[in-house]
Amino acid sequence: MYDIIIVGAGAAGLTSAIYARRANKKVLVLEAKSYGGQILNANKIENYPGIESISGVEYSKTLYNQVKKLKAEIKFETVLKIDEDKNVFTNKGKYNSKAVIIATGAENRKLNIEKEAEFVGKGISYCATCDGNFYKDKVVAVNGGGNTALEDALYLSEIAKKVYLVHRRDSFRGDDSYVSELGEKENVEFVLNSHIVNLNGKDKLESITVADNLNNKKELAIDGLFIAIGQSPKNEIFKNVVDLNEYGYIESLDGVHTKTKGIYVAGDARVKELRQLTTAVSDGSIAATVAIKEMK
Repeated sequence: MYDIIIVGAGAAGLTSAIYARRANKKVLVLEAKSYGGQILNANKIENYPGIESISGVEYSKTLYNQVKKLKAEIKFETVLKIDEDKNVFTNKGKYNSKAVIIATGAENRKLNIEKEAEFVGKGISYCATCDGNFYKDKVVAVNGGGNTALEDALYLSEIAKKVYLVHRRDSFRGDDSYVSELGEKENVEFVLNSHIVNLNGKDKLESITVADNLNNKKELAIDGLFIAIGQSPKNEIFKNVVDLNEYGYIESLDGVHTKTKGIYVAGDARVKELRQLTTAVSDGSIAATVAIKEMK
């Protein structure tokens, strides 16, 4: 029996673990992949109060080590189900607790077009900071219009010979400062009002076909494509104990409580206005604090 089981070892989940262990609670963190979550892919974090600049890898490692030092138990297992009695079922076993915090974050959205899965690792990537160095002095494209896409394009512009930034609208959703900086880069070309309709190549990606709003098409020869079109949560397995909105995010009245007593939510998995590192750690600290208080 654990006091708190935390599902997810991203910033929200690991922060919950820190607060729970500092309250001397018996804690289990369950993670399907690797600790850190989405922030692991950030080249630089420069908007976190008190830290001028840090890489996502370094931040994630520091946070993970902090949790381990506090002696929280961390297991790399895939959660399959949670029931109303706060039993958590994984691919390796069953665990019970007094409280559960769901902090599973969200995953990268796919284009869902032919050959996408086939070319992952063979020209397609969802993480520019992870794979960008493979494309030094080559031609790449970034697909997306938010801050992630803009940051990826900026990062790649320092590595690649040429960067196409493909976006389906005529303006970007990300910060104007990023757009202005990209506009000054000689090796960055905006491809606006366009979306990718084909991925071309035999054994690896060799080019993409983009179509504009009038369905006029053109082919761009590239060596790599970085897809940055947003995220989607994977909360379907929890729908018996939580309410989900139309996009699959967990509903909560106050940002913490779900419809099931003793089951809480934190981070990008929930309905919220802003999905940033600052809000993730805030969610994690609040969820753990509330869970501890209501456990008494």
